[in-house]
Amino acid sequence: MTYEQFEESLSMASPPDSLTVLLKALWHDANGNWEAAHNIAQSSEGTPLFDHLHAYLHRVEGDTWNAGYWYKRAGKEVFKGSLKEEWEALVKILLQKV
Repeated sequence: MTYEQFEESLSMASPPDSLTVLLKALWHDANGNWEAAHNIAQSSEGTPLFDHLHAYLHRVEGDTWNAGYWYKRAGKEVFKGSLKEEWEALVKILLQKV
């Protein structure tokens, strides 16, 4: 799947079955379902990509302290760009891993 195809899928009623669980989390986040995305992030705490997603989601929530904690657990620097830029970066990273 390309980034453009992923973006197009955001207009669907539910995420495509072919998406990985992390991409489904970002799909839910983009569709305003932070809770579903957060549940996915919590499902594999201690896994760097899940922890990075967790950090991003706490940034979305506005909880910078908690986001910082999760960035550290993920082994990542706190993202300096916008939330949209981080969302795009995460999607692109995860699409490359498929």
